[in-house]
Amino acid sequence: MDSQEIAEKSSEIMWESDAASKWFGMKIESVAPGYAQLTLPVEKQHCNGHGNCHGAVSFALADSAFAFACNSYNERCVAQHNMITYLRPILSGDVLNAEAREVSRSRNSGIYDVCVTNQEGKVCVEMRGFSRRVEGSLF
Repeated sequence: MDSQEIAEKSSEIMWESDAASKWFGMKIESVAPGYAQLTLPVEKQHCNGHGNCHGAVSFALADSAFAFACNSYNERCVAQHNMITYLRPILSGDVLNAEAREVSRSRNSGIYDVCVTNQEGKVCVEMRGFSRRVEGSLF
């Protein structure tokens, strides 16, 4: 298998068991080695008492994109820690696009930047995720 096929197979295996991302309404748009793009249409149930998308929802989207990116090598990885910045309100009806890109990857750890934009391409959330490799592979 080449690296793209490994990334695609890794995401298929993870998606099968990823009840949380499905429950939120996320969709995988694209994967590649060290990269993942997921989308989420923001609906009423995603919103908080201010009528904006709850921060936990946009974090979940960014975190899922990060997970698919760092697991794209058929090496099991988990989040070690994350930093997130909320830059603009997200409203019901917005369609979010999260792109996770690998910044650095070593034998046991990695750094990934995730940018979440709305349907107008405006940046809403920036997240930096730090991964840790654990034992095993996805397939």
